[in-house]
Amino acid sequence: MEFYRTAPTHDLTYSDVFLVPSRSGVTSRLDVSLATDDGSGASVPIVSANMNSVTGPRLAATLARRGGLSVLPQDLHLQELDQAIRWVKSQPVAYDTPHVFSPDATAADALLVPPAAAGHGVVLEDADGGFAGCIPAERLGTALPDARLGDLVHGDLASIDADEVDSPRRAFDLMVDAGLEFAPVLRHGRIVGTLSRRSALRGTIYAPNVDRDGRLRVAAAVGINGDVAAKAKALADAGVDLLVVDTAHGHQEGMLRAIRAVRELGLDLPIAAGNIVTADGVADLVDAGASVLKVGVGPGAMCTTRMMTAVGRPQFSAVLETAEAAREHGAHVWADGGVRYPRDVALALAAGASAVMIGSWFAGTIEAPGTLRVDDAGRAFKESWGMASTKAVRERFDRLSPYELARRELFAEGISSSSIYLDPLRPSVEDLLDMITSGVRSSFTYAGARSLAEFRDRARVGIQSAAGYEEGKALPVSW
Repeated sequence: MEFYRTAPTHDLTYSDVFLVPSRSGVTSRLDVSLATDDGSGASVPIVSANMNSVTGPRLAATLARRGGLSVLPQDLHLQELDQAIRWVKSQPVAYDTPHVFSPDATAADALLVPPAAAGHGVVLEDADGGFAGCIPAERLGTALPDARLGDLVHGDLASIDADEVDSPRRAFDLMVDAGLEFAPVLRHGRIVGTLSRRSALRGTIYAPNVDRDGRLRVAAAVGINGDVAAKAKALADAGVDLLVVDTAHGHQEGMLRAIRAVRELGLDLPIAAGNIVTADGVADLVDAGASVLKVGVGPGAMCTTRMMTAVGRPQFSAVLETAEAAREHGAHVWADGGVRYPRDVALALAAGASAVMIGSWFAGTIEAPGTLRVDDAGRAFKESWGMASTKAVRERFDRLSPYELARRELFAEGISSSSIYLDPLRPSVEDLLDMITSGVRSSFTYAGARSLAEFRDRARVGIQSAAGYEEGKALPVSW
């Protein structure tokens, strides 16, 4: 990356910079590879953040199916983390994970999971585990809340035979021929997944992030306190593919001890660690044993660290400096936080990140943890909160004595509750991934780059005023 006709005199956020187009021989966005080179196996440079309101097992499986990686949060108890990792590993790669209900459940029960949106739905399973029907989510939206799901199934039980699907394109054609928008996939009468036309189409574009055994990859976080080595060993035994040693202030002695403890286990797993914002932090964490550095202090939407403590750094400059230092040490950087638009993801990659971590942006999706709620206006939302907030502290330390828990709550910071509304046009994390990768692929073509390495080399970045940033936004009004 190089700065275009200027040099920064102060630290920069993503809003302060822009990409300058270059002469390009790349004719199509689909000629671009977004695969990372950081050992995560990801074919798209997107990592879901280890936040309780963002990453759960279902989002982790969905994102890995489309080539990304998710980090399960450290706040889950070890048994829950073990179960979550094993669940992700057991999920289908070629099909979507089904939402399975009993025929005796109600429409209201089902609508706590997928909203009444096209391309989604639920499948019914009888007491013996046999297929008992399929209901598109749009049909659920027109049913009475207390309607029994089994009573909403009429006519033939349409489905796709797994043995007939040898490719995503074949699945798409089968659905078109049968007039299906959403359908279960069965093998010998048992549900193995679901497909929509759009998910079948995505299968022709995205390459899943799978391990050597063909199972979906997933990462998990550990903190720096307690028996870090024992927890890391347990997660490795459960099948985790990458370990993240995580704390708000990563450049501290406790972090270095924790990384060394994990490294000395000899687990043969990549270790990510953070968060940091300086080249000195990179050097120390890599020396301790980390191969990926999480970069970002204070840019997150749920984070109040900078306003509470004045600590942090504008994210573009933090990524730029740490990525350069990481290359010198044979390591990599994940840009953690501060992205609001696809442009910000592209800028983080231009600055040298191998992947971008996304938090609150993914919190308002079908796959994110938590119950789907509806406000008085009928808009669907989920709850989100910061990882240093009172709510997060209570979840993280719920086994402490009331006295110790109260002491920790006294110094909590961050937003404890925020309603993140689902975008009616993009209710799924896959919809957001389509939007993000579409923008980033176009950024690559403007730079004349076919790979992440070429993009880092060819990207030209300019510095703009606040007015320049505003000029780039679409007008929300008609002429």
